[in-house]
Amino acid sequence: MNSTSDADRLVFLGGLVADAVAMPVHWYYDQRALDRDYGTIAGYLAPRSPHPDSILWRSTWTPPAPKFDILRDQAAFWGKRGVHYHQFLAAGENTLNSRLAVELYDMVRRDRDYDPERWLERYVTLMLEPGWHRDTYLEEYHRHFFTNLASGRKPISCGVRDIHIGGLVPVSAIVAALGARHPDLRRIVRLHVGLTHKDDHVLAAADALVKMLADVVPTPEADPPTVAEAAETLRHAILEHGRDWISAAKLRSWQPLPDRQLVGSVLSSACYIEDAFPAALALAYRHAGDFAGGVFANAQCGGDNCHRGAVVGALLGATAPIPDPLLAGLACGAKVTAS
Repeated sequence: MNSTSDADRLVFLGGLVADAVAMPVHWYYDQRALDRDYGTIAGYLAPRSPHPDSILWRSTWTPPAPKFDILRDQAAFWGKRGVHYHQFLAAGENTLNSRLAVELYDMVRRDRDYDPERWLERYVTLMLEPGWHRDTYLEEYHRHFFTNLASGRKPISCGVRDIHIGGLVPVSAIVAALGARHPDLRRIVRLHVGLTHKDDHVLAAADALVKMLADVVPTPEADPPTVAEAAETLRHAILEHGRDWISAAKLRSWQPLPDRQLVGSVLSSACYIEDAFPAALALAYRHAGDFAGGVFANAQCGGDNCHRGAVVGALLGATAPIPDPLLAGLACGAKVTAS
């Protein structure tokens, strides 16, 4: 049985909001170009073309067989310059990893349990269903998974050692579906993340994130904390469970730096877990108590702000109010709140 609350669900909604806010400026590494194209991020926006930092012009993937083609009509845009990774999404829509997380949340919530093989069956079906998603770019782990699947491996063995923060996107979905204090939560999260991201650092980051969320999500029977109290709890949880990634001394030394200098110069804004997870924790620590401020700052930093945002948004969503316009404008919000 699962024992969940609205507070658990806000963890997941926070990550989804952060992903959708960052979607149009995803993988912008030139912050001046980001400002030129979008200005100050203060809500949901649709993506614009061309994308000046797009690497699709040098990205290639050949499906191992037509049966395992997960690109389909999107393949026509690979190898071309300026193509936006999410060119067909509308304002308030989520990128592929978050879309998958919504399906995972829905399945686990309905089943009241987690079954990795049942999820993998669902994952394969969705990825091969024409038109299910409209993302143009698919991360490496998806491509490696289906290459391995086509070679005859069982789905449970198709994951690879992927070192990207995208592996943390489903963590808040599982927390929301099972409850932050589910007795087997850490094992389940590790099992799930390891299906696609068999990297020790990604798995360690997932475990740290689960422990942080367990500390900050209030119990249903407790009096709701004030925003200030919740913010302090979050900062403590980040320092307690993120000690392998971040420290009070580092946070003090970074305090004078603007967000965009910290995430972009001191810490890379790229997707690799060694910098991406500390960057997410630093942003959540800085903006504890201010959901919108933290989510908008994450988007404005550029880089892999969608997947980094899944972490920032989950931590802030657990501890600070999510503005009603952001909840109302989230395309998948109704599906999450209705389940």
